[in-house]
Amino acid sequence: MAKMTYPDYISKKRIPVAPPEKLVVDGQAVFGTFDSEIPVLNLLDLNNKPPKKNLGKYTEWEALELSFEDFTLLTAVYATGPIGFTIMVFFDKALGKVTHKWIKIGLRSSAKVAKNLIDSDTEMYLGKTEYCLSNKFKEGKAFCKANSKGKSGEIDLEVELTNLSDPSVVSIPFGDNLPLYSQKNIFSVKGYVSINGKKYEANEKSMAIIDDHKGYYPHYAHYDWLTTMGKIEENGELKTFGFNLTRNQSINQDDFNENLIWLDKDSSPLPPVIFIHDEKDPSIWYVKDELGKVDVKFVIEDTFKIVANAGIIMMKYYLPFGKISGKVVDVNGKEYIVDGMMGIGEDKTTKM
Repeated sequence: MAKMTYPDYISKKRIPVAPPEKLVVDGQAVFGTFDSEIPVLNLLDLNNKPPKKNLGKYTEWEALELSFEDFTLLTAVYATGPIGFTIMVFFDKALGKVTHKWIKIGLRSSAKVAKNLIDSDTEMYLGKTEYCLSNKFKEGKAFCKANSKGKSGEIDLEVELTNLSDPSVVSIPFGDNLPLYSQKNIFSVKGYVSINGKKYEANEKSMAIIDDHKGYYPHYAHYDWLTTMGKIEENGELKTFGFNLTRNQSINQDDFNENLIWLDKDSSPLPPVIFIHDEKDPSIWYVKDELGKVDVKFVIEDTFKIVANAGIIMMKYYLPFGKISGKVVDVNGKEYIVDGMMGIGEDKTTKM
């Protein structure tokens, strides 16, 4: 990607700056877009009243999305409200189906989400599930080792990840002092994933995204998300490519969003987007902006779902897998055609 000069449609607050040492300073959240890891993610130090209720409203997770030639695997450890859980969802690309899934639910205390991405681990050890994602981002590394047994049989994985990209680091206001923090990076992969004894080895085409997420959602919350990762040809060379597109409850979408393109070590911010769910065909989403910089179609092949409704607590979580087509355009006006790339999405609604 050529040296960037940011056009007028990109807010100055979307241009990455050096991160603060702490995300919360004297009880107040720091908002913005940053160019590297935030060392102290102290979101429980907000001085919102009453402070003792902060933990009850606080949601955090770290997800690892693996893309191999034969499959896409999403793994994550969540801590939200009183519960903690881990999911591992295996999508077979040839079949176009989610063929295996492992879910383990426990108390919030059973799910440990990393305190930062510099030198901290995300872990869950409960029953027949063992999961550890070790973050060493200052060294450009992460490591994941996991094993679980359930109705889908057994999954075993061990991977070493090497950073390939600029990070996407944001702190987004959902209210006057209610931050949503997220960091995402693309990685190359070494290692393996084994499903019921069938071993898949990583190769030069294998890629991953780590998605770290901490924040405070309103009582009724909703977001849509779509990402992709892969290789594209640029000036006769194969380069690492990906994008992240999200529409959440940011109170200022122009200044605070996490939409961007990755191309090798560089990244380019994108403007705010909207998600359009086709009313006639629920397997089709459209993601667009107002300026023609994002025009993407997502055709869903299969969806993993978690739906729970206990009156005062409700969650509808849809994790679709499928193919994307269309284009995204960087700040230099360069157009990237994404036809045929694999997409992973989320459509999540909660009431807590």
